[in-house]
Amino acid sequence: MEDGQIDLFAGSTNKDAIKKEIEELREKINYNNIKYYEEDNPEISDFEYDKLTQRLKKLEKENPEFVTKDSPTQKVGGKTKKIFSQVTHEVQMQSLQDVFSYVDVSSFVDKVKEEYGNETQFIVETKIDGLSVSLEYEKGKLVRGSTRGDGYIGEDVTENLKCIKDIPLTLNTDETIEVRGEVYLPRKEFEKINKELEEKGKQILANPRNAAAGTLRQLDSNLVKSRNLSIFVFTVLKGRKFETDSKRLDFLDELGFKTIEKRKVCNTKEEVIQEIEKIGDIRESLAYDIDGAVINVDNLHIREEMGQTIKVPKWSVAYKYPPEQKETKVLGIITQVGRTGQVTPMAILEKVRVAGSVISKTTLHNFDFIEQKDIRIGDTVVIEKAGDVIPEVAYVKKEARTGEEKEYIKPTNCPVCGELLEKEEDNVALRCTNSECPATIYRSIIHFASRDCMDISGMGEAVVEQLIESNLLSDVADIYYLKYEDLLSLERFAPKSAMNLINAINETKNNSLDKLLFGLGIRHIGKRAAKILASNYNDIYELYNASVEELNNLNDFGLVMAKSVYDFFRKDKTREIISKLDKANVNLKGSKEQLDSLKLKDMVIVVTGSFDNYSRNDVANIIEKNGGKFSSSVSKKTDIVIAGENAGSKLSKAQELGIKVLSIDDFLKSYIEN
Repeated sequence: MEDGQIDLFAGSTNKDAIKKEIEELREKINYNNIKYYEEDNPEISDFEYDKLTQRLKKLEKENPEFVTKDSPTQKVGGKTKKIFSQVTHEVQMQSLQDVFSYVDVSSFVDKVKEEYGNETQFIVETKIDGLSVSLEYEKGKLVRGSTRGDGYIGEDVTENLKCIKDIPLTLNTDETIEVRGEVYLPRKEFEKINKELEEKGKQILANPRNAAAGTLRQLDSNLVKSRNLSIFVFTVLKGRKFETDSKRLDFLDELGFKTIEKRKVCNTKEEVIQEIEKIGDIRESLAYDIDGAVINVDNLHIREEMGQTIKVPKWSVAYKYPPEQKETKVLGIITQVGRTGQVTPMAILEKVRVAGSVISKTTLHNFDFIEQKDIRIGDTVVIEKAGDVIPEVAYVKKEARTGEEKEYIKPTNCPVCGELLEKEEDNVALRCTNSECPATIYRSIIHFASRDCMDISGMGEAVVEQLIESNLLSDVADIYYLKYEDLLSLERFAPKSAMNLINAINETKNNSLDKLLFGLGIRHIGKRAAKILASNYNDIYELYNASVEELNNLNDFGLVMAKSVYDFFRKDKTREIISKLDKANVNLKGSKEQLDSLKLKDMVIVVTGSFDNYSRNDVANIIEKNGGKFSSSVSKKTDIVIAGENAGSKLSKAQELGIKVLSIDDFLKSYIEN
């Protein structure tokens, strides 16, 4: 995450490089999904996030052999939190396919009209920048409200949704229906809340979208009510049937819902684009934030026929407007040290509101970025942002210079420990290599305790800082040697909070090895790579005795990753930490599975269609348990396609490429049962 910017548009020249870039993109996207969906605290702009996603999609399309089931391109949103009870959605709540040009919009419209007739209509509406929720009514009464979550499982936030005045508790009908809407915080309310927080000396909210999401997940319903959230309802997920989306929206109006204000049915692509432009022209004057315009096929029968992918409906696209730009001043440039020792510059800015957020600082990525843009302290700069938190410096207004601006001098020493910084070959980043650097220790412990790693509840930034300052933590293993008495002697801890933290730490001792490996902060090793390592070794001792060649031969594991793991486990400090973890009874055992056979070794197999006695997961398990590789797309590298009923385009492509196509019964007889 902190090992330098990915060049989003540079072409990779070999498979190892492509694979490495895909892994880095997945890790970065997954990290930012957590920050956005689960923590309501994003670190990059929508525009930057979308560029990462588009690049990953492009690479996966060109290299289908690298597509995995847990890729962020195959999933919706984020996980649910543990605060509220879970709700399983009967109808999946999907996200939308983003497009960034009118060419893409025209292509979408043309493709639909070509297949379903020139008379096909589209409905264009504002894309509200909020939090998606589902509202369930039984006989006209609201019985449950939930968040989208990952599209399949959300959180029950019924009581908080009842505090939103625009959500009717009783409909003017006795129908049983489920509707979907977008909860948002009006701009005026956002500004009012931030003014009150600022006057009290508290941290202000980042932007309306995150404020809405965070508010809806509060345990205090009075706070929810005081923040005056609102909602736009835009579809019926379950209930009465309609011919068109426009008629469905009219029905929602009749029921008393507040529906999308800016919407229009269009006949041609020219009308669609004209409506997108109109929405773009008025978006700054709206009382709420939007992050695009949605283009939907209006006819619901056509939608049903077009269907959907795992993640998005095929009958809809979301046009994302270009990043909003604003001027501000660079008041200073500071540096931060990440958990891997990378030193990153950050600009301190004169406060400015951009796309719904109050911005006072932004990352400058690396020191080469400062030189390339010629950014100086005191410069007037133009920053751009597509609707999230951290913007990008687009360019410097050099004509506004007065001569008093100061050039930034790149540091030669670590700003925390004073050690000389090193620049590695083929990497623009400067790095502190002092393993005892307090900043590196601090960030490595924060990472280790975070949700995706060991998930130690109660071990946040302030607590970690206090424990380090009190000489109770010098590395991640020390966490498991903390005592109740140690915590009780500290200012921040009362008996209950001290015991809660000790219990939380002890609960993580049995975590799976992949969580520990990810938590150890090995460079180039994200969640996916950590799972690969854990599933291929019996314990961590087997792993740290593995050679580079052995690691490189693992499925979906590249040479750069293999070298990084090998080097990490050669360090004395690493082995000291592992020894301490072992003595503390932290789980170090892997999940290496014994294969049923190697009958499908090195074979790439695609499954398409449905089967009477097997789910797709059943077939995937059979393939993987016999040494094969389950793939979701057909390419020249595919060895077999297992086809069931309604096989579709994958079957057609397999036939075009001359790939062997088998029924599930023939496949089992030919390859597994013989």
